[in-house]
Amino acid sequence: MPSSAAPLAPGAVIGILGNGQLGRMLCLAAARLGYRTHVYGPDRGSPAEQVASASTVAAYTDEAALAAFAAAVDVVTFEFENVPAQAAAFLASHAVVRPSWRALDVAQDRAKEKSFFAEIGARTPPWLPIDSLDELKAALATIRPPAILKTARLGYDGKGQAKIMRPADADKAWAAIGGGKSPSSVRPYAVLEGFVDFIREISVIAARGHDGTTVAFEPTENDHANHILSTSTVPAQISAETARAASDIATRAALALDLVGLLAVEMFVAADGSLLCNEMAPRPHNSGHWTMDGGGCDQFEMLVRAAAGLPLVPPARTVDVTMVNLIGDDINGLARYYADPLARVHLYGKAEARPGRKMGHVNVVRPHSRAGTT
Repeated sequence: MPSSAAPLAPGAVIGILGNGQLGRMLCLAAARLGYRTHVYGPDRGSPAEQVASASTVAAYTDEAALAAFAAAVDVVTFEFENVPAQAAAFLASHAVVRPSWRALDVAQDRAKEKSFFAEIGARTPPWLPIDSLDELKAALATIRPPAILKTARLGYDGKGQAKIMRPADADKAWAAIGGGKSPSSVRPYAVLEGFVDFIREISVIAARGHDGTTVAFEPTENDHANHILSTSTVPAQISAETARAASDIATRAALALDLVGLLAVEMFVAADGSLLCNEMAPRPHNSGHWTMDGGGCDQFEMLVRAAAGLPLVPPARTVDVTMVNLIGDDINGLARYYADPLARVHLYGKAEARPGRKMGHVNVVRPHSRAGTT
């Protein structure tokens, strides 16, 4: 196992667990800094495999393949958090892994995640753990509809979720998320969350280096369509006080996790400017794609720096940006972006457009305004 203290020299190999579009953009950022990349994932012809220096296509449970992967790299990082616990633990015993399993363990379980937010003094929407249909029905007397039922693990972009508009919806919602047939032995199976009255959604991406240095990108304002991020805009239309509070939450979370890498925290902003934490992810985040054209160090280079032991630099936005996700057939409307001198197109190399599938994104830049406070 290589030393975890010295920064990696140019030419070193960064291993990336996961080979989707986030891994692809990590590979490109690493190449700019002179590093090679080796991606690991189950899918042949994946977005990251197209641009990586090397690729292993194997199951996350294949210990022989994991061992060979660990031996071929100088450090391991992640492009997504839903990695089997045994795979992360196995890699940690064979290589330097950043971030650690602690961050992954908390972020991939909604019940642990919400308990963690409470531990660091951050508020969340009201919630209860749910392990059976009877528990769900009882919980609806405390968290009254409208509410949302979510699997504790493996849900994203609206998957593994069901709205409950009235108590009579309980049976249908329970069946919709799998009816208690858990994808893992970890309990609880689900969480019930109360709806909250908010005026906007924001996210903050914090980075923490091996030496403890912590920096944060400014809050991003997010809009969703069909449970999938549609646009992210900086500057966010929030007060300076709310912006500072949001950045403080993300920074406190990164410190509490002893994180080395990136941490994205999604939050709701109430009418009075107070914040409720929704979810977090210890990896690059869709809402941070604006940083690729926002000026300064982007989120992918920041993760490469953290994983490689290089200094972290404070983010420095030089333009205003709106990131537009290209979902499914949106890919057919590229002509207008190609003709726009203010549009920066980023495609993920996916051959087939399907409903709900992220095919790429566009960053539309504008002259830098003053801070987006209201």
